[in-house]
Amino acid sequence: MKHGRIDVIGLGDYIREQRNAAQLSLRQLAATAGVSNPYLSQVERGLRKPSAEILAQIAKALRISAETMYVRAGILQERAGDEAVTSTIAGDATLTERQRSVLLEIYAAFQVENDASRMSGDNTKGTS
Repeated sequence: MKHGRIDVIGLGDYIREQRNAAQLSLRQLAATAGVSNPYLSQVERGLRKPSAEILAQIAKALRISAETMYVRAGILQERAGDEAVTSTIAGDATLTERQRSVLLEIYAAFQVENDASRMSGDNTKGTS
């Protein structure tokens, strides 16, 4: 998948999988996301290319991060780090979208810092 290009079929499959996992009907998700039922159906079937704003609305309705949706759509590049950590943070419904985003940014900054330390041969990781 190329950065910046939306894989509409893969994205539609992902949205359908998430909707089924959340045990929501197409109609329920459409209403919660503020989009029409036919439009959401077309998105799930890969016939429509949703905007970033619509993806954010669908993500919010599914209680997943907009960032996760953007990565699946190919709008954003996937972050480095342990996928279990990033997925857990991104999927934590007890956090606000802003809190999840800030935590992911901090985690990514730690990853960059640790990579730079490894490259320079600094083995004092974890000490002050």
